[in-house]
Parts: sequence; C-alpha cells; structure tokens
Amino acid sequence: MPSLQALSVRSMLQQMRASQNLAEQSLEVQRAGLDQMGRTIPKPENVKVERTSFGGVPGEWIAMADEPTARVILYLHGGAYYMGSCESHRSLAWRLAQASGSRVALIEYRLAPEHKFPATVEDAVKAYESLLAQGIAPDRIAIAGDSAGGGLTMATLISLRDAGKPLPACAALLSPWTDLAGTGPSMESRAAHDPWLDPEGIRKAPLLYCSAEQLTHPLVSPLYADLAGLPPILIHVGHDECLLDDSVRLHEKLRQAGVDARLHVWEDMWHVFHSFPIPEADEALKEIGDFMKEKIPD
Repeated sequence: MPSLQALSVRSMLQQMRASQNLAEQSLEVQRAGLDQMGRTIPKPENVKVERTSFGGVPGEWIAMADEPTARVILYLHGGAYYMGSCESHRSLAWRLAQASGSRVALIEYRLAPEHKFPATVEDAVKAYESLLAQGIAPDRIAIAGDSAGGGLTMATLISLRDAGKPLPACAALLSPWTDLAGTGPSMESRAAHDPWLDPEGIRKAPLLYCSAEQLTHPLVSPLYADLAGLPPILIHVGHDECLLDDSVRLHEKLRQAGVDARLHVWEDMWHVFHSFPIPEADEALKEIGDFMKEKIPD
C-alpha cells in the first residue's frame, strides 16, 4: 500500500493535470513551474552548494558539509530537454548526495528549443571530461539522471564509449525517457493510471528537441543504440507511468548486451517519484545510494 504522503502527492498531481493544459502554457511558465516544484523540499543547513562551471557548462557542486567523500555523481536533470535547472533539481541532488555519500555535480545543459540535439549530449560529455581533468578518477564517478536526464545519461555513456574515453563506475536512471518515438505499449496501457504524464504530451515534446527523422537516433533514443560495453546500471521506474516500457525494454536490451543491469519497478509509483517528500522516495534514494557505494566503495 502506498503511504499517506504518496496518496496526497498523487492527488495533487492529478488535480494539476486536470486543471492545466501544458500545450497552452509558454515555455517560461512551464520552466518556472518545474523550478517551483523543486522547492518542495527545503535545503538543510548542512548542505553546501557552490556555483561553478564544468568545462564551460554551468552548474553546482552539492555536498553534505559533514560527509567529505571522494565519490562523485554527475547528475543530469530531467524536464523533457526544454525545462529543468539547478533550481528544479537541487533538492533531489542533495538527497542523492546524502543517500550515497557523494558530491554531486549538477549541471545546466543547454535547453531546447533554443538549443537542439546534439547540444545536450555535447554539454554532458564536456562536464564529464571536466571532472576527469580535475583529477577525479573515472572509477570514482557515477552518472545519474531522471526522465530526459536518464536518457541523456545513456547517451553520454554511449558517446564516451564510442570515443574511447574512460567510462564511469556505474550509472543510475530514474524513470528514464529512452524512446522519444513513443512506441512503448505502456504509453497507452498505463495512461489511465499515470497521475502526471499523458501520451499526447509525451509525443509532442520531442519535436522541440529534435526533428521527426531523429526520433530513433541512438543518442536521442538510446533504446535503439548498441548498448554493449557499458558500466553497471540501476534503473528505477514507477509501475503507474506511461514511460514504464522505456525502462523495461531498455533493461532487456542491456541484459542482452551483457551489461550488469538491474531494474526495480516501484508499485503504485509515478514518473520520477523520487523528487517528492514521500517515504517511498527516501527508500528508493537509499537503494540508489547503496548501489553506488557498492560500485564505488570508500
């Protein structure tokens, strides 16, 4: 059974979905709304935030002041490639830092439609390479991301592999968006259960980011990529979300490619439920943190 807090958040999301027509809202309004949602959980005093740049890509170092560590997470935020910022994802980043005993490099890659594919992938690769240039060993780094940031995490790993660059120790994907062509059966089968997303909106958003001909490009939709040779990957997804099959099919392909891939489908949960102040999110973040500690031991 979901917690009372989860039931309350689900009701809030359902009300928001029923009362708002995103197609009629400007990009500025949508971006401000996601930023505001990110302020749901206030920052504790023991969280340090340092504004900086990662290879020319703006972002923040986020860490727990009382937990020095050499473990680093490059975090790639979600937001359908046209929303999202440090403001929207700072709370998720510090909770992940706390759960994993890591410093988090949270970046602000260029957004669509002002900057279309492959700008986001270029920025993520630059940020990772900047961590290496700072002397951080790749086996001390994890890459993680939610929704579009989960797909971007995969695209970054594929790009690094193809360029012969050293890969990070592991990766974590939170409700990753891996098929921008929208072909997963859950786009329809879970639509009535998803309190937040709807198939129509999911299928419209990609054209802000790329052309129709690029929807199945392996760096746009990693589900269509060669996935061999990637590091261990943990995937979390909600059972009640339209993008469920983006995770299920990716996990199957990763396993077929010989990758150490784990999938946890969370019952009664929705898209990136980790972002909300609910017990299930705390449990999920702990699982991600434990996975990273296993792959990047102290």
